[in-house]
Amino acid sequence: MTAPSSLGADALPPIDAAVIDVGSNSVRLVVYRLEGRAIWTVYNEKVQAGLGRDLAQTGKLWPEGVDQALYALRRFRGLLGPERKGVVFAVATAAVRDAKDGPAFVQRVREEAGFDLRVLTGPEEARYAALGVAAGFPDAKGVVADLGGASLELTKLSKGEPGKGKTFAVGPFSLSEGAAFDYGKIEKRIAQRLKGAEPFSADTLHAVGGAWRNLALLQMRMSDYPLEIVHQYSIPSPDALEVAHFIARQSRGSLERMGGASKKRAETMPYAALVLAGLIERLKIKQVTISAFGVREGLLFEGMGQVIRGQDPLLAGAAALGGRQAEAQELGSAVEAWLAPAFETLMPVFNGRDATLLAAASRLAELGARLHPDHRATLAFEQVLRAPISGQSHRERAFLATAIFYRHTAVADPPEPLTLQRLLDFPTERRAQAVGAAIRLACDLCGRNPALLKHAKLDIEEQSVIVTATAPHADLLLGEQTRKRAQTLAQALGRDLEIRTA
Repeated sequence: MTAPSSLGADALPPIDAAVIDVGSNSVRLVVYRLEGRAIWTVYNEKVQAGLGRDLAQTGKLWPEGVDQALYALRRFRGLLGPERKGVVFAVATAAVRDAKDGPAFVQRVREEAGFDLRVLTGPEEARYAALGVAAGFPDAKGVVADLGGASLELTKLSKGEPGKGKTFAVGPFSLSEGAAFDYGKIEKRIAQRLKGAEPFSADTLHAVGGAWRNLALLQMRMSDYPLEIVHQYSIPSPDALEVAHFIARQSRGSLERMGGASKKRAETMPYAALVLAGLIERLKIKQVTISAFGVREGLLFEGMGQVIRGQDPLLAGAAALGGRQAEAQELGSAVEAWLAPAFETLMPVFNGRDATLLAAASRLAELGARLHPDHRATLAFEQVLRAPISGQSHRERAFLATAIFYRHTAVADPPEPLTLQRLLDFPTERRAQAVGAAIRLACDLCGRNPALLKHAKLDIEEQSVIVTATAPHADLLLGEQTRKRAQTLAQALGRDLEIRTA
């Protein structure tokens, strides 16, 4: 792999890219496959080297961490040898940026591992974190908070564009100052160091960083939340404060026993918890939303061309995932075009997102097509519910999974009823059932030949579902299966069925 100039501008074929991220706590390699706006993680490896562990006391990188980091980077160079095609971004953040021996470390990395590390400034790190959040959730607005081992970066985000960022020395290594964790002292230290953060006040805080992801997992378990996916998991601020203060009062051993946190992560989580609490109170935060995307994905997003950056990541991801089993790549867009005019007449159940979700479900129409027919509905449901596709809320995940379940069956209830009860109300689940039934009708009506759909039409009226075919193609409407599929759709919408020949 080679150093990047860009990611191919607006080239659409899949592109491989790797990011080397040398942080204050961890050194990580992530290899990605980019399919348009869809970002898939192919490989992920990290070493928690703790480069910034002694920075506050010595002003230098932790010597043992330097050895661990160089060892890991040499291995990463081997993994990214000439056999693997693509581009490599190699960056370092706060610890290397602030350490007196940071330049010497960069030189050693160049000589021993062959990577030219780009040392990000504080504002650059803040900007890339915000771009990463925008890459994973285009409608995100509020303040992005990226917590690393040594520092916190805050950036306002609106309409996908980051504002000017600012760095605060409230990373766990900066706060500890070489002493054991003391709740009262650390809380006061955070309050002192967050002075000047008030201009970043917002309703939503987009939390970036491994410690906060672990905090979210613990909060999920404490609240019996059924879908353990941290990306776009939202926590009301009272609940976030409750779990933050709870974690800050636990011993390292207690946190390890709770599960979900490594020994090294458990050491830093109490600090991260109190930083989160301090931000919620100082910035008047109403909701904390966890982002699995951050600086690394922000680097990729910046390298994309404007056309690709303008794509919807949910649609790009659905098209990529659904297209892997598709007999006809055009089927998904053809199904969407056939269904959209009819579904536009229905009362929306998502705030301005119904058309996008219909388009995403249509592009997943072929997911499961090559699976065993007795199990494909359940297997497709599980894939969609937990697919690493960004640009969707947890409620939207549940909606799409339910729709794809009913795309393959009409007789059984979807799996994971507790998850669906938590995330979907009855009208929304019924709409998902109707979308799935409509996709099934479209695919079977045309025999999965998208060109035939233009000869038929679907209308949804106040009392009826009407399926019409033009006279030369009226035979498309014959047969028991077509009528059964149409009847299932009509029942899901609570309407009568009419089949007409124009």
